[in-house]
Amino acid sequence: MQKHTNKKKKTDTRTGKTAAKKKNSRSKRRKSSRVRQRNQSIFMSLMLLVIIVLIGWIIINRAGENGWSIGDFLHNSDTMVSDGEQSGTDNTDSSGGPEQWQKEGAPYIDVELLTPNEYSRPQIPIESVQYIAIHYTANPGATAIANRNYFENLATTHDTKVSSHFVVGLDGEVVQCIPTSEMSYATNSRNVDTLSIECCHPDETGKFNEATYDSAVKLSAWLCVRFGLTSENVIRHYDVTGKNCPKYYVENPDAWIQMKSDIAAQIDVDYGLQDVQ
Repeated sequence: MQKHTNKKKKTDTRTGKTAAKKKNSRSKRRKSSRVRQRNQSIFMSLMLLVIIVLIGWIIINRAGENGWSIGDFLHNSDTMVSDGEQSGTDNTDSSGGPEQWQKEGAPYIDVELLTPNEYSRPQIPIESVQYIAIHYTANPGATAIANRNYFENLATTHDTKVSSHFVVGLDGEVVQCIPTSEMSYATNSRNVDTLSIECCHPDETGKFNEATYDSAVKLSAWLCVRFGLTSENVIRHYDVTGKNCPKYYVENPDAWIQMKSDIAAQIDVDYGLQDVQ
């Protein structure tokens, strides 16, 4: 009887130890699972952080390559900074971007801002836009982007101080070099309150071809509407300094009168587009 009892006790002891081992094993597995889950969570968080930092670095790098600044992003993603404030209009969407500008009457504008530098984009604010000045590039056959790149390279060459807000090309393309909230080096004493438009031309006469002319008229009119100006506020470089610029439209006053008339007509069209919208 005693032997049977001892045998039973031994069996119970072994059974208890086995159960305890199983319990400890399950506990270890659960603990190990929690550790793995925590490690996976930490790993995923770190990966997400790395991705966010990488995306931020790419954006900043691209911005630097295109001459954008953080201020440009904060104020306006498409660079027509503070146009509503300057024009005195209550326009909640003071920018809109190239597609919106086209709906307002502008030609398509390719925004290719210059890198800030003291030779072509000094980032001096324009407090109030009063004039739109028309220029000619004086380099027959050159494209809009070539002229823009010349301005850009001045940051390196230091040859002179010159630039323009916009350049209108031989195919009617428009390249924006400087935000309308900043001063360009184009119109001498009127730089402080004037937006400048350089126009490409095919030959030495300085006469704009049809595509260039049409885009220059549309761009000038759109800027006039945007800043509350009229065609009387559209001037030539000649009107400021007496320089033979834009050459053809200085040497042929009737052509200039016609251009201003066309701008005035386009201004009326643009105001009509505003009414529709």
